[in-house]
Amino acid sequence: MTESTETSDVSQASAQASDGAPKVVQGLKDMADLVSLCKRRGFVFPSSEVYGGINACWDYGPLGIELKRNVKERWWRAMTDREDIEGIDAAILMHPRVWEASGHVAGFVDPLVDCKKCKSRFRADKIDAAALAAKKCPSCGGELTEPRQFNLMFKTFMGPVEEDAAIIYMRPETAQGIYVNFLNVQQSSRQKIPFGIAQIGKAFRNEITPGNFIFRTREFEQMEMQYFVKPGTDMEWFEKWKQMRIQWHLDNGIRKEKLRFHEHGPGELAHYARAAFDIEYEFPFGWQELEGIHNRTDFDLGRHQQYSGKKLEYFDEEAKERYVPYIVETSAGCDRTLLVALVDAYRFDGDRVWLALHPALAPYKVAVYPLMKKPELREYSEKVYASLKKHFRVTTDDAGSIGKRYRRQDEIGTPFGVTIDYDTLSNHTVTIRHRDSMVQERVSAESLVRYIEEKFESWGK
Repeated sequence: MTESTETSDVSQASAQASDGAPKVVQGLKDMADLVSLCKRRGFVFPSSEVYGGINACWDYGPLGIELKRNVKERWWRAMTDREDIEGIDAAILMHPRVWEASGHVAGFVDPLVDCKKCKSRFRADKIDAAALAAKKCPSCGGELTEPRQFNLMFKTFMGPVEEDAAIIYMRPETAQGIYVNFLNVQQSSRQKIPFGIAQIGKAFRNEITPGNFIFRTREFEQMEMQYFVKPGTDMEWFEKWKQMRIQWHLDNGIRKEKLRFHEHGPGELAHYARAAFDIEYEFPFGWQELEGIHNRTDFDLGRHQQYSGKKLEYFDEEAKERYVPYIVETSAGCDRTLLVALVDAYRFDGDRVWLALHPALAPYKVAVYPLMKKPELREYSEKVYASLKKHFRVTTDDAGSIGKRYRRQDEIGTPFGVTIDYDTLSNHTVTIRHRDSMVQERVSAESLVRYIEEKFESWGK
């Protein structure tokens, strides 16, 4: 049996059910299925699992870190390929006064209640009002404690002595590192307003109710950009960044019908914000925030100016005027963006599971397979692998039947599979298989790189 006949049978079997009807492709229904796939295939592992794990902390495996790196690279390029945005990497540990100025010491709190019976802990604002009024635990019906305020920042100590004077905080967001560096960046880069500062970095929040896999964790990465504008132009730039940010998610292959804007109403709007919208995604557990776009006015620079005693004004040389800039913020969670990519790409048709990831995000772009473990096929496969590896991240697999190898790569989202068979040895053509459609084409080995590049360039068009 030739390779093309064998794989054609596999494709036909997957394309229709036993009665000949087309198979129905379904998306993710249960997060447990994705959690299982992520552990089995090396995307995400429970942290410290050999010790029983630690709540709401996760480790990224070999494929997970590649996917995460691709997400960050896509975001970073979208921001810093522009002439008006600079990048920084601010320290995680900052002067304690930073968090007083930002309002986190006094106001970064959630109301907390505990069940006296089952010892479960809840955010009071997430419990049904009637149950909260009755002090009834939503889990076991036991009595709840009175609500108390719980600050979400992690505390630690700087220096050898653990005393109040040595208390510092693990940053709960990356944005403050941008604000306090506003003038450093503006003056060293000679940027003129409007311009932005972008940063990707770790943040830490002692969440009361983390969960839903990597959706809400206590240690996470943020991708934030703060865009400094002249007062009076802030709403114009706010609307521009709203559209640019949702388009970025669409460009990553996220389905349009799964995204929406949610406007913060009077009861939700932060005290410092003039306007705020969330980009929400429809997860199996409902619509949830993916990214925030906020008009923060001059609150942040004004507060740091007040608390530090240092002027954080911009001098417009052409207009000969000084002012504290307004800030338009775009704030995305890297881990949530990665989770959305996985959730949105999950496909199941009753016969196979695959991740329909955009090629730019996929950990591997191409897999190379020798049809059989024959020296001459392996040798040719190694040449094709070496050629492709100069241009793409490539893997190879020769364990098991060709059908099983296809399934393994489908499940981790590899867009293309290239199979070398005996026809390859005589006519120097290979079979290239498309992950989503399972369509197979015969392509000359010499033109393989350009063929894949063209497919990537036209992806989704």
